[in-house]
Amino acid sequence: MAENLKGSAGTGASRVTVRFGGRKTGGEGGDGSEPGAGGGGGGGGDGGRWGGEGGASWAQLQDLCRRQQLQCQALGITRRNVRDFEVEYLCDYKRNEEYYLVKWRGYPKASNSWEPRKNLRCQELLKQLHQDLARAPGAPVHPGPRGLPARTTSYLVQKAEQRQSLRQWEQLLNNSRSHRGRIAVENEVDLHGPPQDFVYINEYKVGPGVTLTPVAVGCECRDCLLEPVGGCCPGASHNRFAYNETGQVRIRAGLPIYECNSRCCCGDDCPNRVVQKGIRYNLCIFRTGNGRGWGVRTMERIRKNSFVMEYIGEIITSEEAERRGQVYDRQGATYLFDLDYVEDVYTVDAAHYGNISHFVNHSCDPNLQVYNVFIENLDPRLPRIALFATRPIRAGEELTFDYNITRMDSNFGLAVGGSPHTRGRIECKCGAAACRKYLF
Repeated sequence: MAENLKGSAGTGASRVTVRFGGRKTGGEGGDGSEPGAGGGGGGGGDGGRWGGEGGASWAQLQDLCRRQQLQCQALGITRRNVRDFEVEYLCDYKRNEEYYLVKWRGYPKASNSWEPRKNLRCQELLKQLHQDLARAPGAPVHPGPRGLPARTTSYLVQKAEQRQSLRQWEQLLNNSRSHRGRIAVENEVDLHGPPQDFVYINEYKVGPGVTLTPVAVGCECRDCLLEPVGGCCPGASHNRFAYNETGQVRIRAGLPIYECNSRCCCGDDCPNRVVQKGIRYNLCIFRTGNGRGWGVRTMERIRKNSFVMEYIGEIITSEEAERRGQVYDRQGATYLFDLDYVEDVYTVDAAHYGNISHFVNHSCDPNLQVYNVFIENLDPRLPRIALFATRPIRAGEELTFDYNITRMDSNFGLAVGGSPHTRGRIECKCGAAACRKYLF
C-alpha cells in the first residue's frame, strides 16, 4: 500500500493528500528532496497502479484511514475514485533506501513524491527506468543518498516526456488511418519526438492546378481472374492481369497495374482489388541508429510480391515542385516523388501530408519495388504509387525502396515508377554491400 494517497472531493473541491506513517496530512507539495515530499519531474510512460495492478483496495484504504482516525468521506475518497491515482512515470532513484520519485498521472510536478520500492507494483515502469539509466549520458550512473545526478534526472525527465509524446502521436496515427494494419512508434536511440507539421492522410491530397477525373467505365466480369470479359480492366487498357489468386503481383516491375474500380460489376472480394484495400500489415515507425532519421519496419512476415503500402502525399504540378524543391534542398531533405509514367507533369509531395511511406528509407538493395497503379483515375500522368515486396521479408526487418528508380517499360518506351525529386548529391547511409555511396 503506497504511503501517498491522493483523492478528489469532486467538482469545486481541492485535492487532498494524506501521508501516513507519522507524516503530515494536507494538500501541500514539496521540493522532492525527502521521501514523502513533492518534487519535480516530467515525461511519460506506461501508467502503473501503485498498490497493485488495480490500485489500493477499498478495504485497505478504509483500514488505513481508520488507524489514522480519518474518514474517507471527509477526504473525498470513494469507491469510484480510489482507482484514479496512477503512477505516470518514475524520474529519480535512491539506491541505498530503494526510494523512487513518482510522478502521479493527472497531478502537477509539484505533487511528485518519493515512494519506497515495496509500495510500487508498476513493474514495467521500474524496468523502463533502469533501462533508461543504462542508456543515460555518462552511464553507468550510481545514485547517491539524495538521488541521481542532476544531469541524469534531467535525461530521465526528457526521455519520459518523449515517450509520452510518442505514445500520443501513435494514438493519433491510428485514429487517422483507414487501413487495417496498425502503426507502432518507437525511439530507443535519441530524444527526438514526433515530427512537426505532418498530417497523416490515406489518399492523395489534390493540390492547386491538379484535377482528378473519375473513371467512367468498369468491367462486367463475374470472375475477373478466371472468366475475364474482354480482359477485364487490364485488358481494356491492353495490359495483363497483374495478380495471382492470392493477391501477389505477377507482372514484372515497369508494367502498369489496372485494378477494378467503383463502376465494375465485381465485388470487394475480387482478386483484382489489392492496392485499394490499403495496408494490411502491422508496421512500426522507429528511430534509426545510424543517422538516417526515422525508418519503418514490419512487425509481421511479408510474402514475396505482396502489396505493402502506397506512397501518398499531396499531388502538385512540376512547377510547384521546383519551387518547393529549392526550399527542401536548403533543409537537406526531400519527399518529392515525380509521377513520370508518360511525362513529368505532376509530383507527389509527402513532406507535410502523407502516410507511413513518408518514413520509409532508401536502400541500394531494397526489399520494396515501385509499381504504377490505376484504379479510379485512368489519367496516365497521375498513377498511384504502390510498393510491393521484392522478396520474403522477416518480421522486424526494415522496409526500404530505391529512391533512384531507372527501370524502363519496353512496351511504352517511357520512364516508369519515378524517383524522389532532388538536386545535388546526397550521401547514402543504407549500408548495403552494393551501396552506390550516393542516393542520386
